[in-house]
This record gives sequence, structure tokens and C-alpha cells, in this order.
Amino acid sequence: MSISRQLFDALAAMPALAEEIGVDAAEREIRRELPFTAFDAFRRSGLGALRIPVERGGLGGTLEDAIHVVTTLAAAESNVAHALRVHFDVVESMRLAPLTPFHDRQMRRIVEGALFGGASGEQGTARAGEIETVLRREDDHFRVTGKKYYTTGTAYADFVRANLVNEDGKGVTAVIPVRSEGLQVLDDWDGMGQRMTASGSVVFDNVRVDPNEVIEKGYTSLVGRHGGAYRQLHLVAVAAGIVRNVVADARKYVTAHGRPVLHSTAPTAREDVFIQQVVGELSALSHTIDVLVRDNARVLGASSDAILRGDPAADELVLQGALATARTQVVVGKLALQAGERLFDAGGASATSRKHNFDRHWRNLRTIFSHNPLHHKAKVVGDYVLNGVKTHLVEGRTF
Repeated sequence: MSISRQLFDALAAMPALAEEIGVDAAEREIRRELPFTAFDAFRRSGLGALRIPVERGGLGGTLEDAIHVVTTLAAAESNVAHALRVHFDVVESMRLAPLTPFHDRQMRRIVEGALFGGASGEQGTARAGEIETVLRREDDHFRVTGKKYYTTGTAYADFVRANLVNEDGKGVTAVIPVRSEGLQVLDDWDGMGQRMTASGSVVFDNVRVDPNEVIEKGYTSLVGRHGGAYRQLHLVAVAAGIVRNVVADARKYVTAHGRPVLHSTAPTAREDVFIQQVVGELSALSHTIDVLVRDNARVLGASSDAILRGDPAADELVLQGALATARTQVVVGKLALQAGERLFDAGGASATSRKHNFDRHWRNLRTIFSHNPLHHKAKVVGDYVLNGVKTHLVEGRTF
């Protein structure tokens, strides 16, 4: 299938966009300088509407195109790619959603360049994933008061997708302008990695919510289940980009700063057989991860298209997408962290200098793969293979 000229041009411009966003990224991480200008550049690229169909004003890109964008951005600046996670998820859900005034309105906003952030998680609940912030009716509108954490990307966004409960305790989603009166975004994310993803708090202080911007939450629908896997693949794609950056940093360090060890017979670091082996292994790890991520994107692309056309096989394809994503995460988690640690074998003690900031790669990867327990994913896959149990694979949340 041929692609539109607009999509072709946007994808062709990706390397330049990534290079622009990645300028001084390592130094900015040390300074903890939030990359607002990067999101301005991303808005201008039009890639925020990548998955929106051409007939509805978007670029009409595939899910594989979207993951390619995420990985390319992450190879330059992983915080930016990660912080776009909720936006890409919102776009995917709008692509698959029924034609309603609510969904049409979000679609128009996306096409016009708006970015979405998220406000779902809460601290202090009995277990992760529980939601206690209540959306309360007041006359002809709603009000919400509460505090959310892990609000990735909201500081850079125009709208926040907030997961709440209504007064009956049922899950609802509200779309709220980030600049609403009483809404405050706090830069209080204190994780050791992904420091500039704006993953800290959003405080709602009696914020007014338009009733036309509220819908029921549907985790277990086909769209909800597909979205759960897609959100997880987005994280893996960010990790794939980080490992590409590991390879780039290893090459740059060896060629610009490296020295052969005392007992090496090589005249330069780049000719040292042991250093060559390290860089070769890093390159192989990156290649393997990229192949796994691309194949996973192909599987999720097929399930997405099946949902869109109402294919009777969609349920099974969505299940296979959840399995593929869990398997990919388990393997990539191990390989990526290995790359983040192995990088230091490409140099001596000087490679640990703060000016290089190479430790950011391992910190960022460890933070990403701490989002959901990989051992639980492996257990769920094993239970399915051995016993056909689908419980967590069809709940539409983590998997």
C-alpha cells in the first residue's frame, strides 16, 4: 500500500527531528533541564497525528511507523519519547473508537497539533493501580479534587487524560485542559532515571470538568486490551532507542577518548580486539532488540487493524498481541540492562566520568523496566502455555 506524500515527508524528516531534540541531551540530563522546546518541535512535525487516518486529517501511518518514531526519538532523547507515551495511546484509542462527539472532538484536537498527557496512578492506595480520586457532580458540570502521580508527559501537554471514579465507584476517563483553573503540574518526579519525563504529580483543586469530556472506562473491551499491550510496547520501544544510544556512545567514546589498556598490543583503542568485541556485542544486542520490537509492532498492527474492520478473529489477535508484548518485555528487559552495564567495558575508569553521563542509560532502562514486574509477565505467559489461563492477558491493564 502506498503512503501519502505527507506521511513520507514526515518520516523522512525524522532523523533531523531526532538530531535537533538530542542536542546536548546528556548534559541536560545532568542539569535536569526539562525539554519543553523538544515538544514544540514535535508538534511542528505533525507526527502527533501519525496514526489518524488521512480522511480524518492525519498522516495515516501504521503502528509500525509509530513505534519507529518512538525508537528513533528515544535514541536521541529517551525522556521525550517516553513522555509521549500517553499521547500515542490516546491517538490509538481515537483511531479505533466509535464516531461519537467525544471521540471526534479529541480527534480534531490531535489533528490540530494538541498533545495529551496522563493522570492515572495514585500514591498511598492499598495497591498499585487503584484509583480513589472522585469525579463529583455539581449542577450542570463536574468537579474533581485530588492528586495524581506518575503523570508522564502532562507538563508538556495541552490536555490531560485523567482516570477517575464517579460517585458510584465506577471508572471514568475525563479529558481536562492542562491550563484549567485549579490544575497544577508539579515537577516532583524523583526517580533515578527518566528524570525529565515529567512523571511527577498533577494536583486537582476543585477543577471544573465539562460533562461532555467524560466517558466510562473500558479496560476489557478489545480496544482497551489492545491499548494495554500498546502502552507496554511503547516502553520497550523507548528501551530499544536507549540501547541504540548506548552503541552510539560506545563508538564515540572509543574513537574520541578511548585508550588501549596497559598490556594491549593495539596502537589505539579502536584497534584493541577486546574493545572491538565489547562494541560488537553491544551492536548485536541493539540489533536483536530492534528486531523483537519491530516484530511485536507488526503483531499489534494486525490486531489493531482487525479491531477497526470488525474482524471475527480480532479477539484472538488481541490475545496474541498481549502474549507477544509480554514475551518481548521479558527478553528485552534482560538484553537492554546487559547493554547498559556492558557499555563501561568499552573504556576504563575514565568512562565513568560524570561528564560522559553514561550511567544515565542503565538508570533509564532500570526505571523503565521497573514499571511492571517482568517476573509476573513471565509467570503469566508460562501459565498460559502450560494451562491455557488467560486471566491477566485479557484484563486490558498491564498486558
